[in-house]
Amino acid sequence: MSHYSIAGLQLELSSDDNLELIAREVGFTKQVFPWVQMVVLSELCAYGADPCRAESLPSAAYDFYAALAKKHGIYLIAGSLFERKKDKTYNLTLVFDPSGIEVARYAKMYPFEPYEQGVTPGEEFCVFDVPEVGRFGISICYDMWFPETTRTLAWMGAEVILHPTMTGTIDRDAELAIARASAVTNQVYFFDINGAGQLGNGRSIVVDPEGRVLHQAANGREVIPVEVDLDKLRLSRERGLLSLGQPLKSFRDHWRVFPPYQAGMQSDALDALGDLKKPGQSSSRP
Repeated sequence: MSHYSIAGLQLELSSDDNLELIAREVGFTKQVFPWVQMVVLSELCAYGADPCRAESLPSAAYDFYAALAKKHGIYLIAGSLFERKKDKTYNLTLVFDPSGIEVARYAKMYPFEPYEQGVTPGEEFCVFDVPEVGRFGISICYDMWFPETTRTLAWMGAEVILHPTMTGTIDRDAELAIARASAVTNQVYFFDINGAGQLGNGRSIVVDPEGRVLHQAANGREVIPVEVDLDKLRLSRERGLLSLGQPLKSFRDHWRVFPPYQAGMQSDALDALGDLKKPGQSSSRP
């Protein structure tokens, strides 16, 4: 199957329980666009950004998402929620298949420090296969500011990056540029789905493997159904972007091991930047 239909849901969310709203909006999406096969929600869409709402899994939200995927016969990328695991809290994305079975989970590697406090970074990259379709990768919000995350997912075979986001700050323009750059330098489809209302300023973006913006949302509620063409992606990877540059092949074939990744290497320039802390904060610790 070359063509596959994905809907990003940019919803007007509150900082409280949004599960009923999510259920209505997913139902609406499948009613209006019955050809949609996968739905992507935004970061922390279930309960908002308070780590005190963390749950041990499986939980009520877990069961809700599993049932929602099964009811509508879709792959569901359930935004993210805070998971409590022993004495740690993770920002976790869950992926359910059309039978309601969990097929993947991903813990955010780069919490938005120093602002996102009390969240433990994840350690494992995440890709999953949709049979007879292709391979999908997961990252969350601030992860994409570190190009190594998207490059690793592409290296693992991801053809589509699904990227739940919760951004309500003035750096959204920068994120849109990063989304486009991430897509084109890694020859992937990139779905950066932000929240709206109290949990984001919207402006979700979907970019194709040659850097074209397929859709950029405004600030409010939007349902964003996009059909990706994976044969086109594979041809672009084989022949080159616009039949020109072939960045994945060049990365694969180059001999260079970059100095920042060599064991024991240090950067005087980076060491001189000081502690990771909020401006005006006396200590890097909360």
